[in-house]
Amino acid sequence: MGSSIVKELYDAGKLPGLPRFIPTNMVLEVVGGSVSYGVSGKLSDWDIVGVCIPSKAELFPSIFNDVIPGFGKQKKRFSTWQKHHVNYKEKEYDITVYNIVDFFNKCKDMSPNMVDVLYVPDNCVLHITQIGNLIRENRSIFLNKKCWQSFKGYAYSMQKKMENKDPEEGSKREKLIEEFGFDVKYGYHLIRLMGEVEQLLATGSMDIQLDRERLKAIRRGEWTMQQIKDFFTDKEKSLEALYNSSTLPYSPDEKKIKALLRRCIEMHYDDLSNHIVVPGKTEAALRAIKEICDNVNL
Repeated sequence: MGSSIVKELYDAGKLPGLPRFIPTNMVLEVVGGSVSYGVSGKLSDWDIVGVCIPSKAELFPSIFNDVIPGFGKQKKRFSTWQKHHVNYKEKEYDITVYNIVDFFNKCKDMSPNMVDVLYVPDNCVLHITQIGNLIRENRSIFLNKKCWQSFKGYAYSMQKKMENKDPEEGSKREKLIEEFGFDVKYGYHLIRLMGEVEQLLATGSMDIQLDRERLKAIRRGEWTMQQIKDFFTDKEKSLEALYNSSTLPYSPDEKKIKALLRRCIEMHYDDLSNHIVVPGKTEAALRAIKEICDNVNL
């Protein structure tokens, strides 16, 4: 689906410093932020979030770089690459690309921004490979009750920023505060986060545009800051009860998530048997050989 916007920007010379392996190893690119939430305006930036599979040397440094983890000077591994305010073809892009390993870690820890990537509407998926499809098709395996603490923590940070009335001079925040008396953007994010986690706890799924009309109203200044704070307080109480009754597991199933990660990497690089040690694999093979020998002796 679609060509990679990261590769297009790289080929156009708009992403200086981007590691060379990234443009040709993208497995998923989505437009996130206000566009994916259904509340964007004509001047909204395009927040592009991508996932790439790095080189084998990055994935298995002890094999390909003769590195012993924890000993001596360690080569800095690729985790995340970002570039903001990239102007191209009458759009402004903010680009963030994650190493697939880091992306999986953040998803299992229920980072709101990463969970959003898993659940953006199909029309916000700009580029996706077979591996990217596999991740989105299996997104439910990441879900667990950690989402409540994580989303709530982000929501509290949005409230604090919403209440801050000392913005940088000339910034977008300053203009919003002058117009509405507070930063309505942080206000809508506060309400959005609570709505999203409510869906996750109640249904085990999420439609990130479900509450878009309410969020648009907040961005238009139709809610006061006190109304937002009161809504947040009431919603927090109801979600504490929902957390207790939710059927989501309390913690991530790391075994299943690791198996999915391995499958993704194997689809990209074929067999990984020489690079990943599977506990018990050798013992299982020896048992199978013994059974064959025993049957022959019979």
